[in-house]
Amino acid sequence: MRMPTTVLSKSASAVGMVAALGLVLSFCASASAAAPPDISASTSLDHGFLGLYNLDFAGAQKDFTSWERQHPDDPVGPVSEAAGFLFSEFNRLGVLESQFFENDDAFSARSKLNPDPAVHDRFQSALDRAQQLARTRLSKDAKDKDALFAMALASGLQADYAALIEKKNLASLHFTKEASVWGQQLLAICNDCSDVLVATGFSKYLIGSMTVPVRWLLRMGGLPGDKEGGIEDLKVTAEHGRYLKPFARILLAIAYVRDKDKTRALELLTSLRTQFPGNTLFPQEIARLTPSVTSTH
Repeated sequence: MRMPTTVLSKSASAVGMVAALGLVLSFCASASAAAPPDISASTSLDHGFLGLYNLDFAGAQKDFTSWERQHPDDPVGPVSEAAGFLFSEFNRLGVLESQFFENDDAFSARSKLNPDPAVHDRFQSALDRAQQLARTRLSKDAKDKDALFAMALASGLQADYAALIEKKNLASLHFTKEASVWGQQLLAICNDCSDVLVATGFSKYLIGSMTVPVRWLLRMGGLPGDKEGGIEDLKVTAEHGRYLKPFARILLAIAYVRDKDKTRALELLTSLRTQFPGNTLFPQEIARLTPSVTSTH
């Protein structure tokens, strides 16, 4: 039996939102992969992702390039470079200002954007290098954490590009499923790493929030949902994570906005604004939410 067109449309929108709201996960490259290094250590890769937190894309790319020169066989380097290209394009096109999608209708109504072809070429080239390096390492060690993470992140970035820039939600589904498969392989050998729960937590929450027909269709497509379980995953990372604590808090804030608990969302965003003063998105979202919170008192 064929599913109604409206259900298919909502399913595509839901998948697109999973990819869209998952874009912030892509900042986590080195954190979820190998065993956590000494927290006091500061590498060019660390600096690069701090730059992305603060929307310093040019500085981040310099740091990623430096890391790649020093670690030419590490697939995390080029996939991080790809993330930088994608986020800089998101920023130019105004995508990052719309990451707090409060409902599916608002997401569905978004416009198709006009990407820079040159940036897309650099983005795809970096992804190709990352996947080639990752596959080489996996052919020697199927449990290589960095390689598994690079493959998961590469698919996730492609899902983000398809959903947010090209507005190709069904194509995004294909890449989202790929990312999920790679991510589950990583989780299977990294079950004591609370950071990786971010990768599953928000997806489970968002899909679990959908209507029953959409949840069923997405489950059949390999994307299960569990709203409460997803929230618990995010809380674990928000409390015990190392590098991904801020991202768990961002995703919890999005969940609170969607659940109309804007007071708790504001608490998280205010803390993030203090921690990352260079990121203008946090104060913008705080300003947007503040009137609605005030009006409830």
